[in-house]
Amino acid sequence: MALIVVLSVFNGFENLVTSMFNSVNPDLLISPKSGKSFSTDSIAKAEIKNMDGVLYFTEVLEENVLLRYDNKQHIANIKGVSGDYLQMNKLQNHMVDGEAVLQNNGVNFALIGAGISYYLDFYQSGSGRSISIYAPNRKEGYNLNFDDAFSNKNILVSGVFNVQQEFDTKYIITNIDFAKNLLGYKNEISAIEIGLDKTADVDLIQKKIRQLMGNGFQVKNRFEQQELLYKIMKSEKWAIFLILTFILIIATFNVIGSLSMLILDKKKDIRVLQSMGANTKLIKQIFLIEGSLISISGAVLGLFLGGLICCLQLKFGLINLGEANGSFVVDAYPVKIQILDFVYVFFTVCIIGIAAAWIPARQISKKYLDVKLG
Repeated sequence: MALIVVLSVFNGFENLVTSMFNSVNPDLLISPKSGKSFSTDSIAKAEIKNMDGVLYFTEVLEENVLLRYDNKQHIANIKGVSGDYLQMNKLQNHMVDGEAVLQNNGVNFALIGAGISYYLDFYQSGSGRSISIYAPNRKEGYNLNFDDAFSNKNILVSGVFNVQQEFDTKYIITNIDFAKNLLGYKNEISAIEIGLDKTADVDLIQKKIRQLMGNGFQVKNRFEQQELLYKIMKSEKWAIFLILTFILIIATFNVIGSLSMLILDKKKDIRVLQSMGANTKLIKQIFLIEGSLISISGAVLGLFLGGLICCLQLKFGLINLGEANGSFVVDAYPVKIQILDFVYVFFTVCIIGIAAAWIPARQISKKYLDVKLG
């Protein structure tokens, strides 16, 4: 029961974190293997856009910048994106202030993360207030004069988004034309984000784009974009599984002790069976089967109770994350039930239980339980 509950909660957190990253990470990300940018003239944009399953094609230009509002400053990444970005990432679903608009009637706007809004003390977006963006001037060499070393532009903030902490404190999203003008780029971009149809074969499209782009580019799916994070979450889950399994092994000493006491208690009954012709092997099998039935019935009951608790938590949110006053993404512990967890737990418990039943059963010997007649 404990194994099922803990593993399901880990699945819930993993699913929650994955959904948060998936809301901003594209299905496929194309970036150069070396350097920060590449020319759009060097890629076959039309062929990629016309591939079956490709819905969105977004050009991205990203660079470190300094943001300034009143007396507050913050280092962030400006992310200039083309028109498909908001439709692909559904960023409008994560807005906590203002609207998800990057350009309107020829006027450029910016979207900032909730973390950036906090550090700049910037609130009430869309009220006509702007922030200053400073970027290194690519046309100038080494210069101690701040005004010459950095290019500066002001931009109106249309909204504030809240996705997850790392993203919210890092990115300011703007129109790609504004970003190119600020950074001094012409046809260069730093990446291409691709959104796919839900029924599309991601692996097949990824393979086609890799062949099309050549060796100078890397094409990553969502797992590869956050590979370290996913590996850490998987490792944590299986580490907890091994720890609880070790606790289960210790708990099986109760089964060993109970069967040992049962053998001593049934000593006379065993001798009756021996007098009726039962040999030592048969008697060992009887106690082995009994111990196995205890373990299997306990496993089935534990799986049922664990599944029941997870279903109740999933439906009613019985256990909260504490008095967070809405500061957490979810109010109650997230749960996701996976059938494979039930299979792994069942076989683990059964193997440990059968081993625990075999230990006292093998101690039965003919000498120890010898029949004394007359």
